[in-house]
Formats: sequence, structure tokens, C-alpha cells
Amino acid sequence: MRYPFFAAAFFAVSASAFGQHLVVTAKGHDGTPPPEVMRDDISVEVNKRPARVQDWVPLRGDQANLDLYIVIDDGEDTDLALQYASLKEFINGQPPATRVGLAYLQNGSARIAAPLTADRPSLEKAFRLPLAMPGISASPYIGISDLIKKWPASTEPSAEARREVLLISSGIDPLVPADPENLYLQNAIQDAQRAGILVHSIYFAGAGGRNFRLANWGQNYLSELGEGTGGEAYWQGGAQPVSFDSYLKDLAVRLQNQYLITVAAEDARDRLESVHLSSIRPGISLVTASKIRIKTAD
Repeated sequence: MRYPFFAAAFFAVSASAFGQHLVVTAKGHDGTPPPEVMRDDISVEVNKRPARVQDWVPLRGDQANLDLYIVIDDGEDTDLALQYASLKEFINGQPPATRVGLAYLQNGSARIAAPLTADRPSLEKAFRLPLAMPGISASPYIGISDLIKKWPASTEPSAEARREVLLISSGIDPLVPADPENLYLQNAIQDAQRAGILVHSIYFAGAGGRNFRLANWGQNYLSELGEGTGGEAYWQGGAQPVSFDSYLKDLAVRLQNQYLITVAAEDARDRLESVHLSSIRPGISLVTASKIRIKTAD
């Protein structure tokens, strides 16, 4: 079984008089949990310039607040329901500080089936069969942008909660099925970067049969979405996953190994900038999203 580990670190940026707040996911080598990462273990570059680390906080215990939306493409085959038991087990295994919501993608819109909640039983009741109508999402990436617009505003990720998405989709965009410069995908990535939202995904073939050429494009799109936002794209060749269990186990480990870093930023204007994070500790990988939002204080 192969998991293509793309970007594993997420940076959600806000501004204050003291610096930029960033959330980082640490990854161990060969899929193992990483050792504890300390402040002196890391270095950061923003726009290829060294940045000073002001603070480094493990996002566990009282600091573990997380808002997570599970997003299902309504064009998925109804066989997806066989994975719901695994999804519910994953949800129930999250800490009490985690709120989970559920949305279905239809016609370029994220239809909220259950808003963010810590009430696990009520959330479980909101799961339903996908409509299994090929192309009903219009574009899963337009749907992700719509979800981001609907997300409750958060002025300070460090003061509120990390915000992440688990998208379940074939990744195929019916509007732009095979375009390396898919505008809807690029917009979704930038929207997530600006909002400080990490997008993970699990590939699952849609209804209406499989076109292996388009499936490959869909997986590439999902991988680019993860790399751009700092999320993780899970898939296994062109095959339909028998079980989500191993994917969800890996995602749970990642969520347990996130940190809040506060970085001093100079000459900050409201724009997206490249970020690079590295660690001197062996056995640890810290990979950033491709760009983050740098914003001055109001």
C-alpha cells in the first residue's frame, strides 16, 4: 500500500503587533509519529529571508482546539457509505476540543448538512448516501471555495481554533477535466491559503464508471490542493480504497502533532508569501504549504 505524502505542514497566518502566527504539522519518517519538536530545533524563511521565531506552542491539551469539516462530493458512488463507519470512528476518536461539521458538494456549492459541533451523535445522524449523480459537484474546487466563504470568521487562529477540511472526492473537475492550470483549483488553493485552512483529501471514484485518464488528473488535482494548502492527499494508485482506516489513522496522528509558531515578519503587507521551515532534529520532516498570508495589523 502506498501513500503519496505531499505537503505535511500547514501555516495559518494572522497578524498582531508581535508577529505572524503559524500552525505547523510535524511528520516522522516512514509514517512513524515524530519525536517532540522544540523551539530551538527549527528555522524559518519567509519569502527566502530568515524570520525570527518568537514562540512555539504544541497544540495539545488546552491548546488543541480544532474545527474540521468533512466534505463529500455528491457525485460519489453510493458505495462510499460503506466507509461511514470508519469516518464515524475517526470522529469519535477526536479530542473533546475538536468540533466537526459535514457538507456535501452540489452545483458549485457546499451544502452544510451539519454545522461545526462537538455533539458527535447529532453529527452522525447527518450522514446520508451521496446522490451519485456524475458531475453534480460542477467543480469540487468551486465547492471548497464556497465552503471557505461560509466558514465562520476567525480573527486569530491562535485564539480560536485550527481550521481544516477532509475532502472525499474523485478530484475530477467536470468543468476543467484535464488542465494543468485549472483556474478553479488555483482559486481554491489561494482561498484556503488566505483563510488559513488546511485541506486534506481522500480519493474515491465517482459514480458513472471510471475513466483512468481522468482519474489520474483528479488525483493530481487533489495532490496539488494538498501541496498548496499544506494538507495531505491520500490515494492508492487507480484502485478504489477498500478501507479508509489507514488513511484516517495517519490523519489522526498528524492532527496530534501540530504546533503554533509565532514568527516576526518585517515589511508585512497583505499578500501571499512563500515559506520554508526546517528542523535540525533527525527523524522529523516539516514541510510548508506553498504560500501563506502575511497581513499587517489593522
